[in-house]
Amino acid sequence: MSRFVELSHEISAGMVTYPGLPGPEVTEHLTREASREVYAPGTEFVIHAVRMVGNTGTYLDSPYHRHADGVDLAGLPLEELADLPALVVSTAGSGRRAVTVDDLGGLDVAGCAVLLHTGGDAAFGTPEYAVDAPYLAGDAARWLADRGAALVGIDAVNIDEITEHGERPAHTVLLGAGIPIVEHLTGLDQVPGTGARFTAAPPRFAGVGTFPVRAYAQLPH
Repeated sequence: MSRFVELSHEISAGMVTYPGLPGPEVTEHLTREASREVYAPGTEFVIHAVRMVGNTGTYLDSPYHRHADGVDLAGLPLEELADLPALVVSTAGSGRRAVTVDDLGGLDVAGCAVLLHTGGDAAFGTPEYAVDAPYLAGDAARWLADRGAALVGIDAVNIDEITEHGERPAHTVLLGAGIPIVEHLTGLDQVPGTGARFTAAPPRFAGVGTFPVRAYAQLPH
């Protein structure tokens, strides 16, 4: 049997994913107590209401997130989100922030989910998470797009370097090429460099650019 590896963070009320964005609010729309007045004796349900921004937990960016004429979440085909061959590129422990073309050189990325294991997830949920965080260099994003990567993910606060000028070259290039991005991954140290399969499928949400996913890897027998 295959083994599955969890690659997404747990979502809970009030959690901070990206500093400055609000955490999710979770309330009971229908309580168990109230439901007893509706259903037969011994039958009860709870229905929750969730209010949150799309950039919560481990989430996927569709092209529409960056480009007004790009494909939204509902328009992404499952072939680009599920059961993709995974390539894990590890720079964790290197002391370097940027993932560069040199880190990618020699890889056949066409049709693959390229997952950047930087070790940045170790600081998730703390103020340090967004301080001097790892990122994908702009020319490396172009390298991936030109060679047909199917999806790119990273275990850090942003696939781009967070600068005071607000530049986002990796988002611009990858999403402009129709390549979805998954940010805030975790657990990539448990996935081999090659041989695994990757899935990160959001709800089929029309007119929305980004939303949480249950990301996971399926390891070979």
